[in-house]
Amino acid sequence: MKTLGIIAGSGIFPLTVAQAARREGYRVVAVAHEGETHPDLAAQVDELTWIHVGELNKLIAAFKAAGVSEAVMAGGIQKVRLFGNARPDLRTLSLLARVGIKKDDSLLRAVAEELASEGIQIRSATELLSSLLTPKGLLTDRSLTSREEQDVEFGWSLAKEIGRLDIGQCVVVKDRTVLAVEAIEGTDETIRRGGRHGREGTVVVKVSKPQQDARFDLPTVGPKTIEVMTEVGATVLALEAGCSILLEKDLLLEKARAAGISVLGR
Repeated sequence: MKTLGIIAGSGIFPLTVAQAARREGYRVVAVAHEGETHPDLAAQVDELTWIHVGELNKLIAAFKAAGVSEAVMAGGIQKVRLFGNARPDLRTLSLLARVGIKKDDSLLRAVAEELASEGIQIRSATELLSSLLTPKGLLTDRSLTSREEQDVEFGWSLAKEIGRLDIGQCVVVKDRTVLAVEAIEGTDETIRRGGRHGREGTVVVKVSKPQQDARFDLPTVGPKTIEVMTEVGATVLALEAGCSILLEKDLLLEKARAAGISVLGR
């Protein structure tokens, strides 16, 4: 039986990847992060090891002991933990010293290279989950207004630029005015912050970075995203078709329709 390793972060994405891998006939071995990974992952995998953020040696040892030669990264790690609750071992400290600037892409590529040096190749989770990629077109019932279409166009170029600078993947706009730019707080808090400034009718745009590595950190949304948008009165979620992931797609779209939110794959 083929073995797949999962480096599990937060949210339901690791569970979704584990389920898909098992359907494909994989034996699934996961390394989960304390304070981040959902405990329900244990029921979806064959082996599970818990580590603290930054324990790279322990992660590698768990995979090697289980015979893992291919792995995927699934789910994020809250960036604030990198500055507070992480417990970096000597290997991680050495890696951070080499990388220098703590940009998402630089760190993740460095981790992938470190694993590759131990014979563990990082694959893209979308190889298993192509059905979760955002399709092109309007995915809900309500058409965008002229103002919302202009806001999507306006926000798109800005989101691409903050992605190019490796700041974030999401912007919140209204009337061609930037209300919030995603940084360390993540997408949900960005939407809340933008909603406080724009009130009803804000537009959320989330895209892949121009330099996006498909092996990690693809833009991902789920039902919780729609719940937060509903909370602040946001009316449009625009995503990059083919380059972003819809978790629990049917439930997400059901919640969006109920709230009158337009979901667009662009």
